[in-house]
Amino acid sequence: MAEQDEDFARMFEASQKAKRIEEGDTVQGTIVAIWPDVAFLDVGGKGEATIAIEELKDEDGGLDVDVGDRIEALVVSTVGGLKLSRKLARGAAGQRQLQEAFRAGLPVEGKVERAVKGGFEVRIAGQRGFCPVSQIDLARNTEPQAHEGRVYTFRILEWKEGGRDLVVSRRALLEEEQRERAEEIRQGIVPGAVLSGQVASVRDYGAFVDLGAGIQGLLHVSEMGWGRVADPAAVVQPGQAITVKVLRVDDKTGKVSLGLKQLQADPWERVPATYTAGQVHRGRITRLADFGAFVELEPGVEALAHASTFPPTGKVGAWKESVPPGTEAAVEILSVEPDKKRIGVALVPEGSVRARAGEAIVPGARLTGKVERHERYGVFVFLAPGRTGLVPMAETGLAREADLTKTFPIGAEVEVEVLEVEPDGRRIRLSRKAVLEATEREDLKEYTQRSAPQQEGTGFGSLADKLRSALKR
Repeated sequence: MAEQDEDFARMFEASQKAKRIEEGDTVQGTIVAIWPDVAFLDVGGKGEATIAIEELKDEDGGLDVDVGDRIEALVVSTVGGLKLSRKLARGAAGQRQLQEAFRAGLPVEGKVERAVKGGFEVRIAGQRGFCPVSQIDLARNTEPQAHEGRVYTFRILEWKEGGRDLVVSRRALLEEEQRERAEEIRQGIVPGAVLSGQVASVRDYGAFVDLGAGIQGLLHVSEMGWGRVADPAAVVQPGQAITVKVLRVDDKTGKVSLGLKQLQADPWERVPATYTAGQVHRGRITRLADFGAFVELEPGVEALAHASTFPPTGKVGAWKESVPPGTEAAVEILSVEPDKKRIGVALVPEGSVRARAGEAIVPGARLTGKVERHERYGVFVFLAPGRTGLVPMAETGLAREADLTKTFPIGAEVEVEVLEVEPDGRRIRLSRKAVLEATEREDLKEYTQRSAPQQEGTGFGSLADKLRSALKR
């Protein structure tokens, strides 16, 4: 019973293959009978096929096969049974076979003799053919000399002067092959797939990559590397073999988005071990925004120097003049948030080792800062990158109705005393009045010390001085 089932399965499979046979297919068969005009071949599950005796003769006119021989031939017709051609398969077709190939749209083999005006001269079974330059290949920018002497398979597009003049196309067959392969290739183009391709063209916004069978995907410039890529041509070149990762496939349009950096290690994975608050690193200004400057610490790792970390100048956005893109500078790490891919930094002033004197900002310290902005309740003073303190109105040394903007113009230097620093270091309370009072006390003390000897000698000492002055006069 099992053997019968197996035989039935084989027969069913063979019958299915027989149904799928089409003109242009190449089949193999065993010669089972030779008659005066035709030979019969057993082509397996496809049934029997016939082939003209002329197809089986050698150059001397004798048969070069015998019953039992196995040959390969091309299917030229499926009407009323399979009809085969051995010469078409070998590229040795005669006039009749070429005409049948033209009628059925079957491929024929030909040799490119030479490049001529507008195309190529092709020899097919001793016949002259012409292949337009646009029909020799899928790519239109190939050198004509690259095809001379090559043997290709063509399709006959035009049959002129009884077959003495043929117009053929290789491109038509290549496009058919592409279409047949395209569906198979598309099944493998899914998000997450890693594929090999070839760079077809490079644009300002990225590169198009040929994934096979004419299917192209876009490798956007933002997906070429973890660092900022200014010129795609610096990363890839036309014709370059490349391995890419499929990021997205648009179900409606069929557009394919590709990535290259996804096949490289993400530099942010090393950030926690490389950067910590308080460290000083070298960086390069890559671009400016209203809210700050972006600093590249390494390819793929950018930090932000917020506008508030720059000393105030009194002019809106004037801080940008000191850090044009391309500037290299030392920066101090203020904060690191790897999960959000954010690093806060402040530029280290020239000649300074650290960006902020955190150790010096303690209660009682006297510091010099720059006026950053005014509020109705006081004045904010920039002490160092990332460290701004508040001088409350009561600590300005001015009357409540006084104009802060005149006494404390933005960008002006002001000396202050630290009154209070919260544990996290974010809120700093300052006093200008304390500095003024301390200055007054110091001036009074100096004046007192300077005038003390004269006061102690009042009387005799002062009279002696007067007598000396009189004698000199």
